[in-house]
Amino acid sequence: MDNLLGTSDHGLRTQRLSPLAHKPAGELLIHEIYRSIQGESTFAGLPCVFVRLAVCDARCSWCDTPHAFTQGNAWTSEAIVEKVRGYGTPVVEITGGEPLLQPEVLPLMTRLADSGLTVLLETSGGHDIAPVDPRVHIIMDLKCPDSAECAGNRWENLQALKPTDQIKFVIASRRDFDWTAETVRRHRLDERFTVLASPAFGLVTPADLARWLLEAGLHVRMQLQMHKYIWDPKASGV
Repeated sequence: MDNLLGTSDHGLRTQRLSPLAHKPAGELLIHEIYRSIQGESTFAGLPCVFVRLAVCDARCSWCDTPHAFTQGNAWTSEAIVEKVRGYGTPVVEITGGEPLLQPEVLPLMTRLADSGLTVLLETSGGHDIAPVDPRVHIIMDLKCPDSAECAGNRWENLQALKPTDQIKFVIASRRDFDWTAETVRRHRLDERFTVLASPAFGLVTPADLARWLLEAGLHVRMQLQMHKYIWDPKASGV
């Protein structure tokens, strides 16, 4: 049975990564590049250019960007940097999809940092962050049980994160919150990093999450997805 499950999981991952199979060598598969207001993290509220890479090997139950799973166009790093710099905005976030599935993203982030930009990386926490340029601000998820991707957490990443990096928990239920509280305490995350707790939109109310945080006494920053309150929650490119 284990072998059958392993074969099934391998086939599913291969299928999810298939859009990358015919990508030109050295280029990146990009879903969209746009400027908006940063809606999350300690950078929330700042104008920010978003570079959204296509393809993800996870399927979180509450994912709000499934359109990025398969849709994208090949871009060179040079073209991406030129496009980003053209906005004249000092903050850029690399997001997805899952950016670290494409190794070309590593030199891209270095080039963006070399050009004087503040570079953010939003990643699922399921891939090795050690090779990321130390100038990049990593915003890493730890997936809670109700995401359906908790088993994919790469716990070794906790040793590679810098004090300037941030860990995000998306809370979809009281069970998720209890798991988050236990994880924060067990790894002393709130003593080592900025920890973000976000209610899964439409599943947990901000009032409930605020109450749980206060009752638990965690030193954790509650956040809302600001862009979903400014624009239609289903809107893309904002």
